[in-house]
Amino acid sequence: MTKFMEIEMTKLKEIEMTTKLSRWRLFVALALVFALVAAACGDDDDSPVVSDTEDAPVEGDDPAVEDTDDDASAEEDPPATEGPVALADLTWDELVAQAQEEGEVSWFQWFLQPEFRPLVEAFEAEYGIDVTVPDGTFDSIHDKFLAESGRDSGDIDVMSTWAPFIEKSDIDALFTPLLSPDLDVLVTAFGSMDSEGTAAAFWGNQTGFAYNPDLISEDELPNTIEEMEAWMQANPKRFGFNEPEGGGAGPSFVFAVIRSLAGDSDAYFGPEVDPVAVEGWDVAWDWFNDNSDNFVITGTNADNLTRLNDGEFTIVTSYEDLLFSQIQQGSVSADLKFYVPAWGSVGSRNFVVIPQNAPNPAAAQLFVHWLTSAETQTTFNSVFGSSPSHPDADDSNSLVSAAERELQTLWPSDPYYDYFTEQFVELVVN
Repeated sequence: MTKFMEIEMTKLKEIEMTTKLSRWRLFVALALVFALVAAACGDDDDSPVVSDTEDAPVEGDDPAVEDTDDDASAEEDPPATEGPVALADLTWDELVAQAQEEGEVSWFQWFLQPEFRPLVEAFEAEYGIDVTVPDGTFDSIHDKFLAESGRDSGDIDVMSTWAPFIEKSDIDALFTPLLSPDLDVLVTAFGSMDSEGTAAAFWGNQTGFAYNPDLISEDELPNTIEEMEAWMQANPKRFGFNEPEGGGAGPSFVFAVIRSLAGDSDAYFGPEVDPVAVEGWDVAWDWFNDNSDNFVITGTNADNLTRLNDGEFTIVTSYEDLLFSQIQQGSVSADLKFYVPAWGSVGSRNFVVIPQNAPNPAAAQLFVHWLTSAETQTTFNSVFGSSPSHPDADDSNSLVSAAERELQTLWPSDPYYDYFTEQFVELVVN
């Protein structure tokens, strides 16, 4: 006997127990069951037969029997329950309450992990939600994120990333729209990247030059390519910048030389390298080769500051936040200073996103709100010297003035970045 027939027999027995059927009505009902059993036994595919018989009305049925049958069905089928309320439909207080019920959140962040762990204790104390900051590199974290993107639930609640990754990602498929009450004033777009409200900047940095004020006065600092060339000729080997594999400060200077000598172009932010846009770059490679006896190519961003601190160099390429951190840690002298030359220098921001399959979605939203708040951004500025991403944050600890911040330029797109760094290594370094 099929499962469907068992259900029908049970249903008839319930009807018989709960209702006083007339002999005629009982006869008709039993005849119906026997007909269904016979049909099922005569055909291996019982679904069409069962469906037709079940749906067909029985001639002469008494409405009272039908009403009783409906009552029995209602007793068997529990009433439908409402599904979970979408986070976007909650008030902020309700979202906070749900986040506290989840009780934990993971932040996959690729830099300064040991330094961030004690800072997130403020979030834990305020909301009673545990924060985990796992170890991981940029590549390992992003590889994990992509590998888990097809799962119903991943391991990542909040992930730090940068604009180029967001720009080439399928935003709707990978990221969750942010719900922070401050979203309207946060940085959600940068250069040609627009996250459409799925990413918010939490960290700003600025490239430029670190220098030793005991060896050069502020009014002697070079602010144009011509002034830099003249200063290097007068002070050979006193300027150092790192090769591309050693961090972004050196490449930022290389790109500034390209922009200054070959001209700026919107094409530098395109999805692929336009041969016409780069045909004039030889003038930049010639400039480096002509001045090769006057500068030193170093290994890394950190190497620049160490050698500046030791007195080998007078000026080096650096990051604002890196110099600040090195001073705070006592690795270099607090007398070292930083400036952005008038020709401009690359600045950037790091962002946080919430994966579509975050295991603790409410806690993730709350953590992003806390991370990008004016209070937390002020803390980051005072501890790391990073550029705040909330307009109400205090940036008084920055090494870069507001006027210098206006000189910030953007990195080119990935294809152009790869092209100019490869060309620099091939035509200058080698």
